[in-house]
Amino acid sequence: MNSESDYIKTVFGLKLKQQRQKKNWSLQDLATKTGLSKSYLNEIENGKKYPKHDKIIQLSESLNCTFDDLVSTKLDKSLAPFNEILQSDFFKEIPLELFGINKNNLISIISDAPKKVTAFINALIEISQNYNLGKERFYFAVLRSFQELYDNYFPEIEDKALQFAQENKVEIGKNLQSDILENILSEKFNYKIQSENFEEYGTLDNLRSLFIPEKKLLLLNKKLERDQKTFILSKEIGFNVLELKNRPNTYSWLDFGSFEEILNNFYASYFAGALLISKQKIITKTSEFFFQNEWNPQNFESLIEKFTNSPETFYYRLTNVLSSELGIKDLFYLCLVKKKNSDKIQILKELHLNHQQAPHANATNEHYCRRWIAVKNLHDLTENETLTDAQISHYKDQGFSYLVISTSQKNPFSDGSNRSYCLGILLNAQTIKKINFIKSSTLKTINVGVTCESCSIADCEVRQTPAVRLEKEHFNLNMKSAIEKIKKGCEAER
Repeated sequence: MNSESDYIKTVFGLKLKQQRQKKNWSLQDLATKTGLSKSYLNEIENGKKYPKHDKIIQLSESLNCTFDDLVSTKLDKSLAPFNEILQSDFFKEIPLELFGINKNNLISIISDAPKKVTAFINALIEISQNYNLGKERFYFAVLRSFQELYDNYFPEIEDKALQFAQENKVEIGKNLQSDILENILSEKFNYKIQSENFEEYGTLDNLRSLFIPEKKLLLLNKKLERDQKTFILSKEIGFNVLELKNRPNTYSWLDFGSFEEILNNFYASYFAGALLISKQKIITKTSEFFFQNEWNPQNFESLIEKFTNSPETFYYRLTNVLSSELGIKDLFYLCLVKKKNSDKIQILKELHLNHQQAPHANATNEHYCRRWIAVKNLHDLTENETLTDAQISHYKDQGFSYLVISTSQKNPFSDGSNRSYCLGILLNAQTIKKINFIKSSTLKTINVGVTCESCSIADCEVRQTPAVRLEKEHFNLNMKSAIEKIKKGCEAER
């Protein structure tokens, strides 16, 4: 918590509430017994106030407990698991306010049902250990939830990017030159910028840039391509325009110390996307593309090329505008990676708007469905090729269908790994009206699963492993059915 004083007030409030609930007293009952106001007692229990010595005596006498029972910071067994949380930076690091959660409300929930909440937290800890959910993955999961709550659209950052472009006479779009951005960083924000051969320091291809705040020095990897350099410079401008002080100093490998750094890194990246791809232009051109009657992968590649040389930037920018501006709210974005000399597919980035869509990352080393167009593209990709395709993916077990468009390419800044970016749009009455080429003869419908382990497609030609998780579920269902039959048989005999 923020201070020792906050911790003491919180613990006192928890213990007071616990003593009151032991007697099955309401807050009004305690107020009547002590002569203290109900609002004052409420503030004490919520950790906002700490009573004076005479008031504590008054409370202890009314509750028939000792003075030390209330003032001791030692928590009993039912509240003990929260001791570490209360003394740590939990409430500072986890941005509860982003989700409308008040710290005191959370403490109140904890004190109302300590054993149940303890069991819940212990279960989360056990799950996180079994699934290797470290601090980094937890923070990124929180960030994704935050993005999804806002449909990954932040108009105030869009406005800031537009205002910056107008004030500095910068044209938003593909032709934005890196030297213009360098000059702005140098002249307006007093940056020093220089290229560096990071390989000399053993970083290989994992580090694209390093910012040294004490010197306002931005080091750029000499191997950066033009679009990568432009994005990094735009992002640095974002940190400054949005006045984001607490930030990571590396890219794309992130070294961070708090959730605030990850959130600010996202804000700056969003700013960069808004500066590099015009919102109005991408809305107009994407709408025109959706009005086409036939699916043509070359047309989609041409659409990307109008805005950027980076398919990743384009796909992600679409997630900013499809929901907010075009009314396509049920969608997912995935970035999948396949490393060189490996068949293993990993989901590197994901985003699900409106609800948790069918394909999502797992930490159980299960095999992602090879019928996904993004996975198929990764395996079909040849050297230095960019491959775009689409399909209607019908998730047989969930009963949903998605239009999935995917572009795969060799990652130009890695050890030879390939990446697939894909956008999935849930097919419903609304989206079918907005996308004319849904019924195109060039668009195939393919039955797909999420992972081989959970898929019921019996004749799958690319299955990697048996459906062990599905078999377990079927076993449990059969057992439940058998138990019900036994019960009915026994009732009939009576």
